[in-house]
Amino acid sequence: MMAAGEISPMKNKSIPGLVWTFGWVSFLTDISTDMIFPLLPIFLTQYLGAEKGFLGLIEGFADSTAAFFMLFSGILADRTRDRSKIVLAGYSLSSLIKPILAAAWTPWVVFFVRFSDRMGKGLRTSPRDSLIADSVDPAERGKAYGLQRSMDNAGAMLGPLIATFLLAFFITDLRKLFLIASLPGILAVALIFWKVRETIPHEKRVSAGKFQIKFPSGKLRIYLFILCLFILSCSSDAFLILRAQELGVPTKFLPILWAILQGVKAFAVLPFGILSDKIGRRKTMLMGWIVYTLVYLGFGRATEAWQAWALFACYGFFYGFTEGTERAILADYADPSMRGQAFGWYYFVVGMMALPASLLFGTIWQRFGSQTAFTLSASISALCVFLLYLFLRLVPSSKNTEKI
Repeated sequence: MMAAGEISPMKNKSIPGLVWTFGWVSFLTDISTDMIFPLLPIFLTQYLGAEKGFLGLIEGFADSTAAFFMLFSGILADRTRDRSKIVLAGYSLSSLIKPILAAAWTPWVVFFVRFSDRMGKGLRTSPRDSLIADSVDPAERGKAYGLQRSMDNAGAMLGPLIATFLLAFFITDLRKLFLIASLPGILAVALIFWKVRETIPHEKRVSAGKFQIKFPSGKLRIYLFILCLFILSCSSDAFLILRAQELGVPTKFLPILWAILQGVKAFAVLPFGILSDKIGRRKTMLMGWIVYTLVYLGFGRATEAWQAWALFACYGFFYGFTEGTERAILADYADPSMRGQAFGWYYFVVGMMALPASLLFGTIWQRFGSQTAFTLSASISALCVFLLYLFLRLVPSSKNTEKI
């Protein structure tokens, strides 16, 4: 039996075409983004003469921008007649702004491009995820989000490899590479324009009564609070790269190490998303957070380079367990008429907590060493495992048919 007000989507067990479309859009967009992103530090410092502090300013501001616009677009998605237009606008902004990098003459141009790119990501993400939630049966949400995240990660793995191949054999100018990298993103925009449409009429999605913008209440608030605490234990993945280098992984192999992580993520997200539909979100999510705790303990205790390779591969399974499942749980707990806003708050909380989490981790590493930093993060995540276990066991989702 479905929750009151839940809109029944298609009941077949195949993944809807809309989800596949978003999967391919994410694949193409991430190829474009990740052909550029790993090279931006070099472009800024060596081509444009920026200092490292400016790079930190760009990325910190970019993350905050994305978090704010994810909340804004989630709120907007619950009130607009056609969510697909917001998605199209977000992807268009991110993809069409990237060619400007090829003509950048000052670091501030890069700042503007990254700001616009993250604004586009913020605009598209919450409406996209709410469209996915409404297009599938509740019992299939883990599979749907797993597919989308799997293809997203596959693009993130392929992008740096394509860039490395092009730089090794065909081009040497990063500006030319940035122009080439914009092509998959433009193709993704064309795919959205051609294939993506609103799934549910406006009058069936919007609840009656006065519209209010407020932080979610009840069980959804508790879930977001636990996620917020867990994100505090999650430093930037850049620290894992730094730790791998500290353990003796040569610099030239670091892009391969990163590609392995993305490859494991791409492989694991879909099957573990399906697993969450079968055995329940609670068990799948808990397994992911346990993997995270053990991996961070491992990074703290590691002494050899080969251990970094093994830990990076294991870390990919954490994403496999959680990337689709986190979103599926959110869709389970959110009221259908407020689902866009719920996704907006989710991304806002995750995005805004990422900055203090990395600052805390970096400060502890600087003062007490990497082992202390990784051990503290593992301790916080272990506490979150316990809290999530209690919450998901004691608080059922809305009366949907999927296991929780």
